[in-house]
Amino acid sequence: MNISRPTIEVKGLTKNYKAVQAIENLSFEVARGEIVGLLGPNGAGKSTTMRILCGLMPATSGEAYICGISVARYPSEVKRQIGYMPEHNPLPEDLRVIEYLRLRARLKGLPSKKIKKRVNTVMDLCDLNRKARYRIIGKLSKGYRQRVGVADAILSEPKVIIMDEPTIGLDPHQILNIRNLINSLRSEMTVVLSSHILPEIEQCCDRIIIINHGHIVANGTPQELRKDFIPTITYTLNIKGEIEQLNTLFTQLDSSLKIVDKGTPDSEGFCEVYLETSKDKDFGETLIESIARDPKFTLKALSQTKPDLENIFMAATKRSWDQTIDGKNRPKK
Repeated sequence: MNISRPTIEVKGLTKNYKAVQAIENLSFEVARGEIVGLLGPNGAGKSTTMRILCGLMPATSGEAYICGISVARYPSEVKRQIGYMPEHNPLPEDLRVIEYLRLRARLKGLPSKKIKKRVNTVMDLCDLNRKARYRIIGKLSKGYRQRVGVADAILSEPKVIIMDEPTIGLDPHQILNIRNLINSLRSEMTVVLSSHILPEIEQCCDRIIIINHGHIVANGTPQELRKDFIPTITYTLNIKGEIEQLNTLFTQLDSSLKIVDKGTPDSEGFCEVYLETSKDKDFGETLIESIARDPKFTLKALSQTKPDLENIFMAATKRSWDQTIDGKNRPKK
């Protein structure tokens, strides 16, 4: 594999189901060792894109390459480069975990002399050895079944791991375990995953691609997307004094600081003042020091709020819907 070339390359990918267009003209790249989150509402085209990349269904048009190999021309070779964990992982109910993983290792073509060692390695990575090694899969909890699915996906040491909703149905502790497992793959394998649990995507992924009605509507790091879609930071001040003079104080500190809203004073005269800035700079300490020096004001509390991935996701999908209504980027029917 040419390490200077992106591990995943997608160029103008389109998929039609008769009159329905699932995805249209998708183009993106994923670098070697990168973890990328694929987000979008239900029916946006995430699973379709993943299945095409895995060689499980053909695209209507466009090209996709895994490790420089054409998915359309050499799907069998591509499948050897990929570990795939579907949303509803079809695990056999009657096999023990170790039996299933050894069977999968043989089916994936691992040399017989390496199977025992590799199965033990992935069971250690997925924390299956201690409590689930000899358990019947059908009797495992949802969390352990997900771990078995991840172990299966990484079993053959593929260059690419694709996971569709790996944390669906898990409790917070189980989600943390899967997140730590995904983070352990960083730099070793290229990972593409989808999830509706947005904080998990934000904490796991180097970059995020948001798809809405079959189009890519955002592509970048959380910081880049925050700057593009919600380029403001909000400060909430619990303060009393000559509130009408606050704007003068803030403008002297930085011209980007603007009061956008304020609440009603409480019984002690304190009210909440909401301050926004378009600069990606922490003004917290400067604000506290400046207000403390001014006898016209008393500050009780100050907090900072940056837009999270949920805010970015809503802004990106809303922008794409607004463009559709305006006749721009309208999906084909």
